[in-house]
Amino acid sequence: MENKELKFKTNINCGGCIGSVKPHLDNTDEISHWKVDTDSKDKVLTVTSDGATERQVIDIVKRAGFKIETINS
Repeated sequence: MENKELKFKTNINCGGCIGSVKPHLDNTDEISHWKVDTDSKDKVLTVTSDGATERQVIDIVKRAGFKIETINS
């Protein structure tokens, strides 16, 4: 399956928040890379999916205790 880039608006806004969500995203085999733009107003999480769906990413981030919603391009 080819890599697909998914973007989400979140409330992950600092290094501590990134540290909290990191193990959840890092331990998902279907995610090959991710980053959060904490300088952005919308705190955009960009995920390079290697099979993960938007729903899976949303569930992972919510389980980590953060708000997340899909950004429609």
